[in-house]
Amino acid sequence: MPFLSTDRVRRQPAHRRLEADVPLVLVSKTQGTQRIMAADRAAERCGLKVGTALAQARAMTPGLRVLPHDLMSDTSLLEAIADWADRYTPMVGRDPPYGLLLDITGAAHLLGGESRLRADLLGRLQRQGVWATAAIAPSVGAAWALSRCSGQSSDPDYGIVPERIDRAGLDGILVPLPVSALRLSSETTAALRRVGLKRIGDLIGRPRSALAARFGAALIVRLDQARGIDTEAISPRQPLPPAVVEHSFAEPILTTAAVEQTCRHLSEQLAAILEDRGQGATQLQLAVYRVDGLVKRIDLRLASPTRRSKTMADLLALRLGHLDDPLDPGFGYDLIRLAAISVAAKDEEACQLTGLDEQATPIHLAEACAALIDRLTARFGDQKIHTLVAVDTHIPEQASHLVPAQARVAQRQSPILPDDGQQRPLRLFDPPEPVDVMAEVPDGPPIHLRWRRRPLRIVQAHGPERIAPEWWRPRQLAETQLAETHIHSATRDYWRIEDAMGRRLWLYREGFYEAGVAAPQHKSPRWYVHGLFA
Repeated sequence: MPFLSTDRVRRQPAHRRLEADVPLVLVSKTQGTQRIMAADRAAERCGLKVGTALAQARAMTPGLRVLPHDLMSDTSLLEAIADWADRYTPMVGRDPPYGLLLDITGAAHLLGGESRLRADLLGRLQRQGVWATAAIAPSVGAAWALSRCSGQSSDPDYGIVPERIDRAGLDGILVPLPVSALRLSSETTAALRRVGLKRIGDLIGRPRSALAARFGAALIVRLDQARGIDTEAISPRQPLPPAVVEHSFAEPILTTAAVEQTCRHLSEQLAAILEDRGQGATQLQLAVYRVDGLVKRIDLRLASPTRRSKTMADLLALRLGHLDDPLDPGFGYDLIRLAAISVAAKDEEACQLTGLDEQATPIHLAEACAALIDRLTARFGDQKIHTLVAVDTHIPEQASHLVPAQARVAQRQSPILPDDGQQRPLRLFDPPEPVDVMAEVPDGPPIHLRWRRRPLRIVQAHGPERIAPEWWRPRQLAETQLAETHIHSATRDYWRIEDAMGRRLWLYREGFYEAGVAAPQHKSPRWYVHGLFA
């Protein structure tokens, strides 16, 4: 299992290309002293190293150029390079502060071998103005050690260890490397050097118990990891997608139309993979890699599992045509990747959803609805298309809530359907609007009504329908929910009325009359218009 490790990933400033012979260092205040945090090649040739005090560095190298070290910018740059590096493998892990770890198992042959893969990676980074070193080895520890020491050899193939090398051969490569290549703490490294153990070869073959007793168990762990005795896996930045297809271009493409055509080709390949597995994609991700290293990713969620290539291609084309941040080709795209981020079991496709009529089955109508939701979501965005779902409560203002349409279809939540035999208005007012009412008491219908400063003549009234607070729910929670909807927690009597103009209102009385007198909890009952029927 080969691993590739990179180190000293740093973008070269523009002025460095103009003044290539002038040493440049980045400094930061550490322990009360300005110290070097990073140095370019010219500074390293002058003997400057990370941790050297700035005053000492100026004395050693007159004319030294000094810039402040920006850790946040370095972190952002490393994250962008890690995002770009998954063009080689999805198994990309961070190795702070300036390194990356790549598991290239099964990926090297795509570029003609490990040597060509490393040359391609370093060449592309160099063209982007990034200087890096890299090594490939069967273990993470060995790749890490060799990448830090690759500058010590003029051999162009130095740092590439064959995958099938035996343990003795790997030990022979590690023997001349310094103990600092074992990823040990600076204190442990200094302690090893004080007793004359300066190279990894000085540790191999010595009694392990004695080394662990004097320098700690971490030394043995790191030594075994470098030698491949203990396996070590990297933590990828992103989960591995279940299915991935990609297409690389000999010459970069420059138009969105070419990207769409490639998406259709990739959708057919992805559909074939999902067909063989009996699965359907529920989330797609399109990654477009630009020549200059910029990566654009487009996520697309689906309301139901699908493996129709035309459906996936049409949704991607629709999303490409309505991006808030349209694709900028720059110098062109040289790689396009389509991945099914999440999948689910999918039965055989029943039929094409074309020409549905009144005889269509509920299953076909549900699939057609899911396809419509997918198209609307691709056009307007994931959080723009919502639908109402029913809630198990008889409180009118809480009987439904909005959820993303795709989530409702995926979770098969119930739509809003009246199941209690009661008529409810299509529109509710939030908050309910106060109204002046003259009504028969104690429970008679309203006789006269004044709403929005206009008197209404009531010709029909149906009711009352009494709705009380839900006593089985926690009282504090119920009152909080009612307060959020501007509704009081008192019992309400609802009436459906119709005026002489044909308007149908849904109003309620909050409070009670007792023998013509207002109940003690209110000075007088209050009336509100809560909804409007169609």
